[in-house]
Amino acid sequence: MQLKCNIKSFSFLVILTVIFITTSCKFNSGRQKSEKSDRVIVPEGWVALFNGESLEGWEVTGFGTQGPVNVSEGKIILGMGDGCTGITWTGKFPVKDYEVSLEAQKISGNDFFCGMTFPVEDTYCSLIVGGWGGPVVGLSTIDGLDASENETRILKKFDHGTWYRIKLKVTGEKIEAWVDDEQIVDFPTEGRNLNIRPEVSLSTPFGICSWVTTAAVKNIMMRHL
Repeated sequence: MQLKCNIKSFSFLVILTVIFITTSCKFNSGRQKSEKSDRVIVPEGWVALFNGESLEGWEVTGFGTQGPVNVSEGKIILGMGDGCTGITWTGKFPVKDYEVSLEAQKISGNDFFCGMTFPVEDTYCSLIVGGWGGPVVGLSTIDGLDASENETRILKKFDHGTWYRIKLKVTGEKIEAWVDDEQIVDFPTEGRNLNIRPEVSLSTPFGICSWVTTAAVKNIMMRHL
């Protein structure tokens, strides 16, 4: 009788062990697939400017009005401040014939969640996404006029918590930009006076910031044309 009980107990333990191992393998396999799917895939010809783990290559821009900046789960969080909060690239950056691609998200607040300041030959300009209360997209400044006032201005609705793919292209002839698959800027630069607002002067040569808004950015990449 005791032998039969021991055999039954042993068989039960074996079954439990098999179930545990099978479940663990499935869990780990699923987790590995999830982790793998979250990795940044850099297309051929592009260079990643953000490693997903730290601010290597960047510095927190000392606007004096900035909120906290930290890296979390593969993205850079720009915390809400009293003005601009941002990061500035510390390495070399091209002045023309290049593209930048990134993803940005508005977490809280109602102003621009992606202000991208970039070089255009011997000057600079900024692409503003979601400014002036949330809907304005355009270049600042052109002939002294902000994005809310010049011909690049468009209005577009941006939802909180949604990732938007933003691409910028700068050549010797014009500046182009896209949000997702929609082209939002197609601006010939010949004969025009490009500049930036004083608030983002510390973002040069290349920087990303938000205005009184908590934002997140990830998958920041650049390529030469």
